Amino acid sequence: MSVIGIALGLAVMIVAVAITTGFKNEVRNKVVGFESHIQILNYDTNISYETVPVKKNQEFMPELIASPWIKHIQVFAIKAGIIKTDTEIQGVVLKGIGSDFDWTFFQNSLVEGTIFHLTDTGSTNQVLISKSLADLLKLNVGDSFSMYFVQDPPRARKFAISGIYETNLEELDKIYVLADIKHIQRLNNWNEDQVSGFEVEIHDFRELFPATLDVIQTVGFELDEEGSRLKVRNIMQKYPQIFDWLNLQDLNVWIILVLMLLVAGFNMISGLLILILERTNMIGILKSIGTRNWSLRKIFLYQSGFIIARGLFWGNIIGIGLCLLQDQFELLKLDPSTYYLSSVPINFSFLNILLLNAGTMVLILIMLLLPSYLISRITPVKTIRFD
Repeated sequence: MSVIGIALGLAVMIVAVAITTGFKNEVRNKVVGFESHIQILNYDTNISYETVPVKKNQEFMPELIASPWIKHIQVFAIKAGIIKTDTEIQGVVLKGIGSDFDWTFFQNSLVEGTIFHLTDTGSTNQVLISKSLADLLKLNVGDSFSMYFVQDPPRARKFAISGIYETNLEELDKIYVLADIKHIQRLNNWNEDQVSGFEVEIHDFRELFPATLDVIQTVGFELDEEGSRLKVRNIMQKYPQIFDWLNLQDLNVWIILVLMLLVAGFNMISGLLILILERTNMIGILKSIGTRNWSLRKIFLYQSGFIIARGLFWGNIIGIGLCLLQDQFELLKLDPSTYYLSSVPINFSFLNILLLNAGTMVLILIMLLLPSYLISRITPVKTIRFD
């Protein structure tokens, strides 16, 4: 029973950690995929989608590219507009991208069509829209639509759909349409050296805050020729509600870990007490020939360690096996409108599995120290019987 309790407890802990870390990674990567880790904007830019331009060619760019935190930098521009078809109308945000854009995220999210290609010399009318937006507007790959921009004077552009992506992140899927940045530059009467800002991708999300500080120190106090300052914000500052929700998942994991450890620990305590009761006569004999209490306690703790190891062995097989089944076959589904994912994600980390095994072994053995003290209360006179 002790082996079963430890095995089930470890299996639940492995599955819980794999699901939670996988869920956080998937949702986080989707949010970052839309707007990268860090953005550099004009300090005067408000919370609307009408931005104040900044110069594309900045003096600090070589220093920023050389930073060990930074993986990639790309320009972008955004502008709000309205898509109108024969039967539907929808407000969206046109996100302009250049030839330096990293397509990895949207290439992996593509469900129909292809991505469009950009050059520094020409422009294209092709765009990328989300599946939810395409379904809402009843559009398919190859279809054309008109987009209207409320400004003085009002303007319109006609675009053709080259591809449809799906991330299940509804809050952003229904907003963004990817297009050539030159369209936004012309609509805003900007020159080719003016953009809404820069998107900075870093190597490791765990280094987001030191990387943000490094970018701030590099560009945060720079002034352009007109005297405008630049501001730096990271993805957690822009979408605090999503990341606060993700951080709450850690609390759930810790509760599960504590409960499973307690269950496994009390099962093992029961097993240790049974071992002591079954060997009471042996304990009395060993004490009578001079064996110390701590030496006897170590014998039972070693035996408990073997039992714990057997439980950990089967727990790893069960936990890792369940994770592999879910990772390969996606047996458990989710509602994308609620969880942003269509199935339960799994994140395999051998470090996490190793820490769970080591932590379980050590903590349960520590829990057994107190009940093993019962051996010290056993006296040879009362336990040794003569026929």
